[in-house]
Amino acid sequence: MMIESSYTAISIRRQCDLIGLNRSSLYYQPAGESPLNLELMRVIDEQYTKTPFYGWPRMTAQLQRLGYEVNHKRVQRLMQLMGLQAVYPKPRTTVPDKENKIYPYLLRDLEICRPNHVWASDITYIRMHQGFMYLVAVMDWFSRFVVAWELSNTLDGLFCLQALDRALQEGQPEIFNTDQGVQFTAVAFQGTLESAGIRISMDGRGRALDNVFVERLWRSVKYEDVYLRDYETVPALHQGLKRYFTFYNSERPHQSLGYLTPAEVHYAH
Repeated sequence: MMIESSYTAISIRRQCDLIGLNRSSLYYQPAGESPLNLELMRVIDEQYTKTPFYGWPRMTAQLQRLGYEVNHKRVQRLMQLMGLQAVYPKPRTTVPDKENKIYPYLLRDLEICRPNHVWASDITYIRMHQGFMYLVAVMDWFSRFVVAWELSNTLDGLFCLQALDRALQEGQPEIFNTDQGVQFTAVAFQGTLESAGIRISMDGRGRALDNVFVERLWRSVKYEDVYLRDYETVPALHQGLKRYFTFYNSERPHQSLGYLTPAEVHYAH
């Protein structure tokens, strides 16, 4: 919890530094909608997390079965706002820009056998008690270690670039994989990778499984933290996610890692 500077000798800037919060994030307000739309978005988010193959027709039918009087146009708009698309389907938190460069997918049949061989990044919708935010994460594929993450109340590309810059302070992969969204095809994002000599890989359009480990991360974040906490403010959400990712990296064993934690695998090589 942040304390107003008039009641403490510690400045707001110093408090942000101590808890690892970008000062600009303190003043973020969650993106909002009408109370009914926010309620619908909560239901859509939970249903999509369970059944990511639901597009707007099935999602509309499911909402109607639950008693909501909604038409497909509203459901389409809300799913677009949330960045969701049925999977063959992958979450469309990112939208392609035809003018930007698209790189081929480099991971098919590639044996990933060490940390920092491949990193991947993706964006997801994060609901709050009132409103919502977007979360981007950078993950090491081999160890499942979350290298960096950032929050934003819009889908502009700045928070993705900030996450990338933070990740590159921790290390550097040989290959960086994303989807074809405008945030990741932006000149600044691609230029940062290219200038570091990192090869760029991009998912095939509509291929959710091309970034499967990040998709699994989103389910863990939501079921194990976001849905349980129902965060009311952006600083509380930021602190909660910081706590969760520390737990995820350093305390939570993964069956696929032989019940080691991502940090144990990431730093053992």
